[in-house]
Amino acid sequence: MNTLTPSQKRAAFRELHRTGCFALPNPWDAGSAAALAGLGFKALATSSAGHAWSLARADGQLSRAETLAHMRDMAQSTNLPINADFQSGFAETPAGVAESVRMAIDTGVAGVSIEDASDNAESPLRDLPDAVARMRAARAAIDEMGGDVLLIGRAENFFVGPADLEDTITRLKAYAEAGADCLYAPGIKTREQIRAVVEAVAPKPVNVLIGWTSDLTMQDMAALGVRRVSVGGALARSAWSGFLRAARSLAEQGRFDGIAATPAGAELNQLFRK
Repeated sequence: MNTLTPSQKRAAFRELHRTGCFALPNPWDAGSAAALAGLGFKALATSSAGHAWSLARADGQLSRAETLAHMRDMAQSTNLPINADFQSGFAETPAGVAESVRMAIDTGVAGVSIEDASDNAESPLRDLPDAVARMRAARAAIDEMGGDVLLIGRAENFFVGPADLEDTITRLKAYAEAGADCLYAPGIKTREQIRAVVEAVAPKPVNVLIGWTSDLTMQDMAALGVRRVSVGGALARSAWSGFLRAARSLAEQGRFDGIAATPAGAELNQLFRK
């Protein structure tokens, strides 16, 4: 049950970013958020992909209104701080980004991520001056509304290309100077890449995405100076993997083998019983 105010959750979220390294898993609905809270995680992040798939939509196809409604539902479903995957701010101008961020703050989330992808296949990344202006607009909107929501600046080079580490670092440093509280370059994978990003934007905290099988551990992330580790749509994909495996076995072979490893209904009832 959600008993903490947005201000209390935002203060707790900001404190998590001061020292150490914490996991920031990505639920896609109230049930998955409750399950993660029950496992002892200290904060959660939305997944635009995970939520879209739950609505039979592709990632990136949800409107601003749909995304804001999901953010509000998630923030109200748990006492844990919620970091919002807010994509590129659902606007083409800095003023539009500011308006969107003000709406995002009203949902009760503790952090808002703004990325620099353009959704233009010919030029997948926004020009740096434009991306910086949008980050500054997001920063100003947060400050106007109390300043307690964290702003996360995302460089999408390794997701949409080109996967250029030097340009990624240039962008992250510019976003830090524009007011981003935390920096994020989803898609970097090696220790060398991660260390370079952490050192470039220090002392500001860095988020690293681990959405695939990796030999890196949370202890390794801490040793590299990473502040937080998210998993993007990986948990949602894992859930869909089990579902599709069982469903395909039934549909294609008339077998029920895939159901055997699922949690018992009693276990799930206990998890969600209020």
